[in-house]
Amino acid sequence: METGSSRELARFFCSMIFRKMKITSLCLLNQSLYICLITPENKTILENFVYTLDWVIYVLFTFSVIYLFIFSVASLLRKPQKPSVAKEYRRIAILIAAYREDNVIQDTVKACLAQEYPHEKFDIVVISDHMTAETNAVLKTYPIKLLQVDFQKSTNTKSLKAALSYLEQDHYDIALILDADNYVKTTYLADINDAFAQSGVEVVQTHRVAKNLNTDMAYLDGISEEINNSIFRMGHINLGMSAALIGSGMAFHYPIFYAAMMDNQSLGGFDRVLEMKLLYNRVFFHYLPDTYVYDEKIQKSESFFLQRRRWLSAQYYSLLEFARKLPIAILQRKWDFCDKLYQQASFSRVLLLGLIFVFAIFLSFATPTLAYKWWITFGVLLMALALAIPRRLWTVRMIKAIMLVPYSFILMFANLFYIKSANKKFIHTTHGVDNK
Repeated sequence: METGSSRELARFFCSMIFRKMKITSLCLLNQSLYICLITPENKTILENFVYTLDWVIYVLFTFSVIYLFIFSVASLLRKPQKPSVAKEYRRIAILIAAYREDNVIQDTVKACLAQEYPHEKFDIVVISDHMTAETNAVLKTYPIKLLQVDFQKSTNTKSLKAALSYLEQDHYDIALILDADNYVKTTYLADINDAFAQSGVEVVQTHRVAKNLNTDMAYLDGISEEINNSIFRMGHINLGMSAALIGSGMAFHYPIFYAAMMDNQSLGGFDRVLEMKLLYNRVFFHYLPDTYVYDEKIQKSESFFLQRRRWLSAQYYSLLEFARKLPIAILQRKWDFCDKLYQQASFSRVLLLGLIFVFAIFLSFATPTLAYKWWITFGVLLMALALAIPRRLWTVRMIKAIMLVPYSFILMFANLFYIKSANKKFIHTTHGVDNK
């Protein structure tokens, strides 16, 4: 064999041996790192972390579910006694903030004018904001007070404060807030007057129900409204706590409303801030379950997305504004305020339902032993919501409406990423029932 060939062969074998040693060294290094990271001790630590995190999240969610279940069951116990007939007629100011509500405002005004209540004892005040000249011209033909405003950034808060500044403060006993799409029966004002004749009554929330159930989304929205009525109003009243305000169909002792509203700076969800202020001052909210205000329900998913974004923004805005008062409220035993603050911090029912279901599904595949308790909590939540739905809504259409819940969860979850921007502008949802 030639010397050159021998040298080349030797180089070849040496390079092969070197590569083998290099690969082996890398494998040993990787294996050593794996052993260092996934030792029995570290594996135990990781498992304990996952186990602890699961229980922490579970306890938080389960507390919310138990909260809803307790008040849902309480809503079935009894109804407050209907107030006795008042001996005198109080002066009532009906305040209706109407931002681009040309399609619905006239029907609401007509319903208010049809009240079986002395007409000299109440005034209808429509705050017309960005409505057409034609609509304003028609409204001027009615025996109402029409206040035309043109805000660059419109909000219900600005409209209501403009109305309060326009009216004589000592001329009214009661301030009644209605939405521009609301409809009320002829005995509505008389029922409110009867309620305020009772000793200690300063705030009353009436029973808001769906005016329209023309689409599956409207039906689902109507179900959601009634669940709120059962849990946050009827259930709370039955356990001796304040009912929740809704934003319309609510009446106030006029001086209390005036003082609270003129200090209100919220962009959206004025009722949330108003609610927190009054509860902190120990004002109790009464509820009239048999006095109905009919409210237009969301008919399309786009409107649902916008409306819920506005609600979420108002919810967390009021939470941040009033959370600092919690320690003092606890020390002073302002339990209604604490209860409302907890509601503001909680997930909405759609988010709660969806997130618990997602956790239960994920853990069923990842760690089945951790999933059982999530499924139990999911079942309790379904039971709480089912008990809160009135029998009249248990129809075949309810099944179709419930099919929209997963889509609603996606919309609500997406809204969580828009909360901050939503509070910087007024989000308006158009009204007008589509009968097609």
